[in-house]
Amino acid sequence: MDLISLNFKDRSLLFANLARIAYYNIDKAKSQAKKLGFSTIEFYDKKGAQAYRFMNKTDLVIACRGTEPTCWNDISADLKAIPVMSETISRVHKGFKEEVDELWPMVCEDINRKTNLKKNLWFCGHSLGGAMATIMASRAKFNDELNDPVELYTYGSPRVGWKKYVKSLEVKHHRWRNNNDIVTKVPLWIMGYRHHGTLHYITSDNKIGKPGFKDWCKGMWAGIKARKFDSIGDHDIIAYHTNISEAM
Repeated sequence: MDLISLNFKDRSLLFANLARIAYYNIDKAKSQAKKLGFSTIEFYDKKGAQAYRFMNKTDLVIACRGTEPTCWNDISADLKAIPVMSETISRVHKGFKEEVDELWPMVCEDINRKTNLKKNLWFCGHSLGGAMATIMASRAKFNDELNDPVELYTYGSPRVGWKKYVKSLEVKHHRWRNNNDIVTKVPLWIMGYRHHGTLHYITSDNKIGKPGFKDWCKGMWAGIKARKFDSIGDHDIIAYHTNISEAM
């Protein structure tokens, strides 16, 4: 399976699947990833920061794990919204940067292996994992020894860095937002944080469209009728996969 040969919908669904698998333990992740055509699976785990490396003959994918409500390290990372100097240009979210700092030496060493440099490099992640994947993609892009990432796919990602940092990230980034996903609204715009990438917005009736007050109201009303908090339900990675499939 050559990921470049897939159409946009299939790639979006595949990376959403890998972002979901990134939450699994190693045994379950291996089982699920092999069904998708990946023969090599490695788990990175240091001080609560976690990611997977999925590889086949032509591709290397780094999928970062998002926030786990029972993991204090993840919650702590989300709360550290202080902007600090990045490893490349301008400022990024301190908590997200620290998560990447834990894993990057191991990830960088692996993607820099001679055999792996021949593969197409991709990054993906959901929630906190999307923020981590963005920072990793930026570091790979700025490292002349590494392949440039082909593309970055994020799902329900928070804002990662300041405007100058975002403008410096010359990586093709497909940023998926599911209707009223509350995580995509933080850290606050007033703090200087901006989003990166091409927005693909899923409307309240599962179509590709543009965000707006009317669609926000429709989504919230649908949540009230279903007796659920729409802004939280829209953040679920399974909802992303399901709604992308229906929307395209």
